[in-house]
Amino acid sequence: MTMLVNPERLMFEVLGEVCEPPPPVDYLKWATENIVFSERITDHPGPYNEKLVPFFSEILRALGPDDPCSIVSLAKSAQIGGTICANIFTLGSLDLAPGDFLYVHPTEENASRWSKTKLMPLVREMPKVAALFSQNSRDASNSVLYKERIDGRGAIQAAGANSPAGLSMISPRKQVQDDLAKWQMNDAGDPEVQADSRTKAFFTGKIFKISTPMVSPGCKITANYQEGTQETYHVPCPHCHDLQELRWENMRDHIDPAHPEKAHFICVHCGCEIHEHHRSWMVDAANGAKWVAKYPERARRHRSFRIWMAYSPFERWENLAREWLTVQAGGPENRDKGSGAEQTFWNDWLGLAFEADNKAIDWEVLRDRAECDGALPRGIVPAEALVLVYGIDVQGDRVEWLLVGYGRNRYRAVIDHGVIDARAGSHLAGFKDHSGHISEPEVRAALDKLLERRFVDEAGRKRIVDRVAIDGNAYTDDVWAWVRKHPKSRVIMVRGGNTDAAPAIAQTREYDKKGKPKKQKWASRFFTFNQAAFKLRLYRDFKKVDPQQAGYIRFARGFGDDFFQQATSESRVPEKTRTGHVRFIWKLPEGKRNEVLDMLNQSLAGAYRFGVPYWTDDEWDAVEDRISKIEEPVQADLEDRLAALTVRTEAPVATAPETQQSALIAAALARAQRNTQRNR
Repeated sequence: MTMLVNPERLMFEVLGEVCEPPPPVDYLKWATENIVFSERITDHPGPYNEKLVPFFSEILRALGPDDPCSIVSLAKSAQIGGTICANIFTLGSLDLAPGDFLYVHPTEENASRWSKTKLMPLVREMPKVAALFSQNSRDASNSVLYKERIDGRGAIQAAGANSPAGLSMISPRKQVQDDLAKWQMNDAGDPEVQADSRTKAFFTGKIFKISTPMVSPGCKITANYQEGTQETYHVPCPHCHDLQELRWENMRDHIDPAHPEKAHFICVHCGCEIHEHHRSWMVDAANGAKWVAKYPERARRHRSFRIWMAYSPFERWENLAREWLTVQAGGPENRDKGSGAEQTFWNDWLGLAFEADNKAIDWEVLRDRAECDGALPRGIVPAEALVLVYGIDVQGDRVEWLLVGYGRNRYRAVIDHGVIDARAGSHLAGFKDHSGHISEPEVRAALDKLLERRFVDEAGRKRIVDRVAIDGNAYTDDVWAWVRKHPKSRVIMVRGGNTDAAPAIAQTREYDKKGKPKKQKWASRFFTFNQAAFKLRLYRDFKKVDPQQAGYIRFARGFGDDFFQQATSESRVPEKTRTGHVRFIWKLPEGKRNEVLDMLNQSLAGAYRFGVPYWTDDEWDAVEDRISKIEEPVQADLEDRLAALTVRTEAPVATAPETQQSALIAAALARAQRNTQRNR
């Protein structure tokens, strides 16, 4: 009736609705009114509590339309609540300012996991937000990676940085780039550039970059933090009330190893102790805590923040101190960041990038150290080496092997090295004058003998090698033909991966053109290790000169100059991509060889697969106890020691006592491995 009687009024009502400005977008207020966490999601269930994480409030304001910046970056410790901040930005945008939203993870697999375990559980806890999306699983607008509003006014597109197609499907006004430090180059180039370009068309677009840092130089989130305002959270001293940033060095220098529960900071102004019970008062903005920018003039375009574990209510300072003491292996002399555990501490606990050693120590230093390092003869197993692992490298004309011993406190000893090729024909019965390729029967026979070879230790006991990790990256089928004839509990294939953020070692997978995993005959015995992380650790460990340091590497006497040149041959260098951006890669200079470096890492991969880096003192004790029970030879021990100094590939047939001794070691190692798996 109104339409017929007064169409002019109806016209103005519709015009008023269209021209009315949208309600203000306040992500903090929206989170307080809408988000409720269940016990399944967090240890702090209930409505969103600003007082619990007050340092996120300013970040949420920066993400709002009232702040002129177009990029917001957050470098953070792990498990500090950053994903919650990103989810507030995501769901709040779909509710308050509908439009297309892009949420990018390192891989599509990560994106699917986030959608299932983070996004949807949170949506289901909020009736208002749940009502925006279809609940029909068969609806095309409600897939795992794509969720569209029922009214069609906006959608969330989850994508993986490894898929160029996923980054080119929509033009979002807003986006989140999660775990940015773990992004790797895809087929189209730099995924960060691709994702950024999707939002450039919008004058009011917002990009939220969030991640725990990884390795620097080359860490994407660290680079973004340095390009922005570089804001840190300053808190008042509970005694003098002067503001200051909580710095790790301030706590580290006052940790008492006997009493980590007393971990504290010292006020830089008045010198008084700041303890954990002061934290909730200090971080409260009502008491003066605030973000302070190093470069405030950059705020119009890019605001960057960093927050770490000391500010978080989700972790105790005592645990922070205990973790540091564990990483340091009980001594201040070990205060560096040279191992996987130390990098994890630097990244996950401190929210800082791990500074890489891009170049190894001079090879002459290693050579000279080996010649005077306790006079360890080549081929003799030192007392500290409780586990022996071969690293075997496969080349087109030869096979090389390296024996490395492992012990407590990440100890490594490089014991012996050999080559199986046409030039070594005198060592192989019936070896013909042709290529030493692994497909040749004579080479495989030599490798079989190598597995049975006994090495004499400093106590005169004969020890068999516990694990073998052979290069399977090239000539995979030929390598597999040899590997499959030996127990999988002892011999595995390995290859180095090209993803910096990958786990230390993982089962190798290959995919077809559709991205589906291929079924391979060697799947259960082929593993990919993080060669970038292994090289970083190796180069730092090369510099350790104290045998008591965690990760110390000992070299036997008698290796030539070429051996040490190969061990230090590669460098981590910047490389420009097709898009003009810089990434860091490991590069071998032209004319140099790197087989020794590869074998050191292959051997470490074998040790990881065996569980050696995770063994407890009790497990080491069990292995050492079994080794001590191996009977020493009654005679000819001097001859055995002298024979061990000669590099050779054949081995005598094991006698009954040797077989029994090997069984004792194998039983101890099997028990240690079972304990390791249970602990995991």
